[in-house]
Amino acid sequence: MGFYSDYIFPPLLDLGTRPFHRDRQRLIAAARGRVLEIGVGNGANLPFYSDQATEIHGLEPSLPLLNRARRQADNGRHPERILLLAGDARRLPYPDQHFDTVVACLVLCTIPDPELAAREMRRVMSDTGQLLVLEHIASPNSRTQRWQNRLTPLWKHLACGCHLNRATPDILRDAGFDLTQTHRYRHAGLPAFASQVLEGPARPRPG
Repeated sequence: MGFYSDYIFPPLLDLGTRPFHRDRQRLIAAARGRVLEIGVGNGANLPFYSDQATEIHGLEPSLPLLNRARRQADNGRHPERILLLAGDARRLPYPDQHFDTVVACLVLCTIPDPELAAREMRRVMSDTGQLLVLEHIASPNSRTQRWQNRLTPLWKHLACGCHLNRATPDILRDAGFDLTQTHRYRHAGLPAFASQVLEGPARPRPG
């Protein structure tokens, strides 16, 4: 982590993710039981958790962002149910089947090894649990995807590792998730090169 990623980029991220406000609010409201949020960032999602979420663990590799999340948690409702931890999604410090809900919200685009992170999320999630996912993904339109491929090498430097062209649905399926209840759509508030979105609850795939 450096000065740009720790201090300059976070306010830019807040601005860039503003079009997702209602989508994030809708997604997080469905969390229940013991919850793990991957890449909790500055804690922007914490106010959206309902009382159904009885214990909320937030994992974040950036210490400056984690400190912001702690301030957000301390100023919110039921701060005693929130546990924030510096850590890496590719090596989750939790036992198998520990969580009822795992949240991946605008984070899988940035993790260096999303395949490993997805397998870790499946490992720590109960067989009756849910993965709540909200991610921008590779476009199904070949022309747009070519632009995503061209832009990603520059974009990932400006956006601290964010890839525009991640095949996130395939990554999640390969990790053992059933995406039947999720849906893909083009987000009206985003530019075309970043507007394809995957949202909804993914379930553990039997077997």
